[in-house]
Amino acid sequence: MATTIDIHQILEQYPRNDPSVLISMLQAVQEQYGWISEKNMLDISKYLKVPMPKVYGVATFYAQFRLKPQGRHTILLCRGTACHVKGSERLVPVFEQELGVKAGETTKDGKFTLNLVACLGACSLAPAVAIDNDFYGNVAAKDVKKILRKYD
Repeated sequence: MATTIDIHQILEQYPRNDPSVLISMLQAVQEQYGWISEKNMLDISKYLKVPMPKVYGVATFYAQFRLKPQGRHTILLCRGTACHVKGSERLVPVFEQELGVKAGETTKDGKFTLNLVACLGACSLAPAVAIDNDFYGNVAAKDVKKILRKYD
């Protein structure tokens, strides 16, 4: 994540009152802050003269946008067909217990965010888990602690 700058510096890179830049603007704000706050959405709404419900609707429609702060490390646990058949569902409670959070939440120390995803595109590695840009395949419950320790 880049050094924090004022949101108005981000907004001013886009034309005012032009709703066609909404998605690009949301992407830029998220890239800067790691997530999009309600205040960020309100600032975007005012800048573009787009109703706040529309900004919120776009931000919640696309899975790429995060509306809560994320951990330093993002865990993506695949729930695709191949991973499901190979037991990914059994990994969910193991990760939740090790991290002390439910899927979709961030640990209290801000270290990890645990997300369940439809598919990682790594079916030959099923069940697959990605942490940041690292992929782990054929993950078993006994592997979870060892994998998480790599991020200490």
